[in-house]
Amino acid sequence: MKRRLLIALATIATLFTAEAQEVKNIIFLIGDGMGLGSVSMMQLENNYEPTIFDRAENVALQKTYSLDNRVTDSAASGTALATGNKTNNTVLGQLPDGTPLLSLFDVAAERDKATGVVVTTYLQHATPGAFYAHTASRHDYTTIAEQLLRSNIDIAIGGGMAFFDERYGSHEAALEAIAESGFQLYDNLTTAAEGSDSKQLIVLADKEIEPREGYLARATERAIAHLATNDAGFVLMVEGSIIDGMGHGNDARGQQGEMRDFMEAVEVAVEYAQHNPGTLVVVTADHETGGLAIVSGNSDFNLSEQGIEYRWATDGHSGAMVPIYLYGTGAELINGVMENSELGAKLKELISH
Repeated sequence: MKRRLLIALATIATLFTAEAQEVKNIIFLIGDGMGLGSVSMMQLENNYEPTIFDRAENVALQKTYSLDNRVTDSAASGTALATGNKTNNTVLGQLPDGTPLLSLFDVAAERDKATGVVVTTYLQHATPGAFYAHTASRHDYTTIAEQLLRSNIDIAIGGGMAFFDERYGSHEAALEAIAESGFQLYDNLTTAAEGSDSKQLIVLADKEIEPREGYLARATERAIAHLATNDAGFVLMVEGSIIDGMGHGNDARGQQGEMRDFMEAVEVAVEYAQHNPGTLVVVTADHETGGLAIVSGNSDFNLSEQGIEYRWATDGHSGAMVPIYLYGTGAELINGVMENSELGAKLKELISH
């Protein structure tokens, strides 16, 4: 009798544990080009006071190589993160043979969850495009623009109006196509915040968004507020897009500014997760850019302070592993050193329950 009682109690405990680990929402933040050097730089610039990365509840690492190259581009790495499948460089949302891949957004939509994307670049860029588009070339921006209008996305915030205009032949024709797609179009966050609960396309620039202090955090807040009205849950992808550009330009000061904006958006996501159980926040990069190293400014280690220098190894991407920071419900379920495609597949699995 006692043994049966213990078994029953163990079964109940298991059920409660499974329920506690159920992931209803995922906020997936991707720092484009953000490597461990970028994160370490921000720790140093913050005088080693804890940053949002230091407050992660769990940490893992991912390998970023693509199917055909030891150094990935954003299309292949974005596809791996979005779909759980590796593909060739420049290929977006599909296998090299053209087979379309099911993305995290697709899995969420199948379960009546809302989906959204927020970026500092254009919405047709490689990383956001990996979540909704299928093309042999990441540079086919006009096709990607059309696919965005046919996608299951409920809110999209970023740049890229020029590619809608190009695809439909004129700005007026683009506006008509957007209206016919079911999206309400806005050109600023303020009026969008006052809009209805219908699908929203908030396009703030022809291409990339000019630096705006606090933009990414405000856009993340706006997207979460829109998506959280869906009782079934949501998936939101937020990209700090220009971290990568500053790495390509070997601009440490510029990257610090982009990293601060990205970290503010992570703060918004983590705060939401803390107040809304069932929310998993995942922060990672698609690859590392620039080969950033932080080195001593003086070889005399008898000095109390040698100073430091930020040195760059390349103006391209590197093959270094990148970090994964986890917060909220299910943070303990992603561990160790994994492929980028493993991380993508795990997120699809978690949201499918």
